[in-house]
Amino acid sequence: MMTQPLAILCSALMLSFNSCAPKQAPATSAEQNAPATEETTQAPAQNPLALGAEQLDRYLKHLEGKRVGMVVNQTSMVGNTHLVDTLISRGVQVTTIFAPEHGFRGEADAGAHIKDAKDTKTGLPIISLYGSNKKPSKAQMQNLDVLVFDIQDVGTRFYTYISTMHYAMEACAENGKSMLVLDRPNPNGHYVDGPVLEMEHKSFVGMHPIPIVHGLTVGELAEMINGEKWLEGGRSCDLTVIKMENYDHTMAYDLPVRPSPNLPNAQSIALYPSICFFEGTNVSVGRGTPTPFQVIGSPFYQKKDYSFTPVSTPGATDPPHKGVKCYGMDLTDVSHAQPFTLKYLLEMYNNSSNKDKFFNNFFEKLAGTSELRKQVIAGKTETEIRASWEPNLSDYKVLRKNYLLYPDFE
Repeated sequence: MMTQPLAILCSALMLSFNSCAPKQAPATSAEQNAPATEETTQAPAQNPLALGAEQLDRYLKHLEGKRVGMVVNQTSMVGNTHLVDTLISRGVQVTTIFAPEHGFRGEADAGAHIKDAKDTKTGLPIISLYGSNKKPSKAQMQNLDVLVFDIQDVGTRFYTYISTMHYAMEACAENGKSMLVLDRPNPNGHYVDGPVLEMEHKSFVGMHPIPIVHGLTVGELAEMINGEKWLEGGRSCDLTVIKMENYDHTMAYDLPVRPSPNLPNAQSIALYPSICFFEGTNVSVGRGTPTPFQVIGSPFYQKKDYSFTPVSTPGATDPPHKGVKCYGMDLTDVSHAQPFTLKYLLEMYNNSSNKDKFFNNFFEKLAGTSELRKQVIAGKTETEIRASWEPNLSDYKVLRKNYLLYPDFE
């Protein structure tokens, strides 16, 4: 046992040592996000991201005493509970579920016909908004007062969830109903790029004069659609957007639920703006492989260093070039930070042995312009092609600033 004088001496030495110790360096972002320990408990807490759907106290008042329709899918989660179940548990009168492309549970192939059905858990009718019935009909809108939209988007013009949102807004405007958009992050919201859609190429994979990478959340885009009178007949709808808390456009966000069967991870979502062009060509984007939208290939690509063979898989039961060896590029290790680029498109075309059949008629709908195909065929460089769309892109960037709800990346 330590004697009292010795104990006093040791205590004094310890105090002296601590007072002379160098100051700790500020915590790195990784340290700030680490679980609290003795060393980190005094650090100021960071305000967590709060999704629109998570802020029930801000939007339940809009639903009280109302009949509620919901445009939702598998991404519409509040924690570990689906938004439909969350609202029903709070006494909200949900009358109808509207499902986008890939269905209510998000399991259907791209472009697959989705049948109307009934939700086995709640007994609610599920109405498909993909195929021939893209906009809720007058009859389908009669049994509701408010339409709630809560779907995770990936920030590209040709991802069809924003087209579904457009038609939902249009149905509300035409039928005197209210629209409530619960906002979610844009995983590609940290930049803006690509050609702006020319309206003669308007389709379900491109309904608005915006670039391929538009840099908006669904809430911001809904405000733009309304503010610019892009709904049929120049209408606007009774729109309320429930903003996120503590979000900005520089924020990285890994989606907790895959938004569709063939975008399984952050890598595929980051590459999607550059890779989706190939859906309008004879090049496979890796549907029917373990790495969709992370590999590209074609039987006609002349470099043989890398190959894959698409097969039938859940979410891609009949992929392009099924059972045929495709040669191309493995992009699974490309940096997530890489922005939209044309280099993959130019590489695959320039090294194709079947250039006459490289493009199909869907390409212009994805590109949003008839010029890109011509420029690729003419041998233009990416720099030359980009220069052609820069004036319209610059105009869009100015327009975009008017509808931002969050701090921007610039």
